[in-house]
Amino acid sequence: MRILFILDPLAGIKTYKDSSYAMMVAAHVRGHELHVCEQGEVAFEAGRVVARQRRLHLTDLTGGALDWHRLDPEEIEPLAAFDAVLMRKDPPFDMEYVYSTYMLELAQRQGARVFNDPRAIRDHNEKFSIAEFPQFTAPMIVTRDPARLRAFVAEQGEAVFKLLDGMGGASIFRARADDPNLSVIIETLNRFGERTVMAQGFLPEIAQGDKRVLLIGGGVVPYCLARIPKAGEARGNLAAGGTGVARELSARDLEIAQTLAPALAARGLLLVGLDVIGECITEINVTSPTCFQEIRQQTGFDVATMFVEALERAVAAPAPGGHRGP
Repeated sequence: MRILFILDPLAGIKTYKDSSYAMMVAAHVRGHELHVCEQGEVAFEAGRVVARQRRLHLTDLTGGALDWHRLDPEEIEPLAAFDAVLMRKDPPFDMEYVYSTYMLELAQRQGARVFNDPRAIRDHNEKFSIAEFPQFTAPMIVTRDPARLRAFVAEQGEAVFKLLDGMGGASIFRARADDPNLSVIIETLNRFGERTVMAQGFLPEIAQGDKRVLLIGGGVVPYCLARIPKAGEARGNLAAGGTGVARELSARDLEIAQTLAPALAARGLLLVGLDVIGECITEINVTSPTCFQEIRQQTGFDVATMFVEALERAVAAPAPGGHRGP
């Protein structure tokens, strides 16, 4: 296959832990041809969605070298010319990301195979989408009304606040009903009723880790990565200083994963990262899920190869509308 990765600048990739790099290595080992471009290099020109892209040659497969790739000169090609297009641009999910999903969706209609499906990404807010599965969530409220947010904290005793477009643990606040800063927290996030805020009942199991559970092609990776908060923190995100510890899935983790996996895969979400605290799902990540390398390094389970095999099956299957391949 010819695979096009849409991702952040290569110079910023930390190969020792980056999941996109792990995907590239696994695809290379299986004989696939790699191409790369950045989000801003996808355009609509002369009636087609195209990319100013370069073929990528891996010169290091260990993740330990600074000089790990070589690029051919750039060429402009329609996205439909590739067997698979992987949207691996990291959040934030801002309007530029939304505009990219419009172009990728049009590219699909022109014959491209895009993973994850751009419409599915756009339709699945990574915070709010858990509302579809209330049997697996902690008590929660999503509202612009500051009075309702205060009432929710009073009811729960302690809650976590987050913005629906937040990422990496940014702008997450934990507050108790008697917290003297409660009003300031709500005003800061809610902007006096101008911005929608999610509040979830606080889960003390965060001390044992915020678990990343990976779903691939409707299947479940048998290990999760528990992100353990550093001392004095209530956030387990690796970007917020958490420590990743790989573990086998618990019975509850498996119940959640096996329930969601087929439903999300049917919507075109080839790769999903669930965030689970204790027995509750807190987020459904669909933009650029990670943790491949940490799981492989600690357990030996090759998540990237599982992903590439699922990608091969997805490309071989008939595309929507009955066509096979791009």
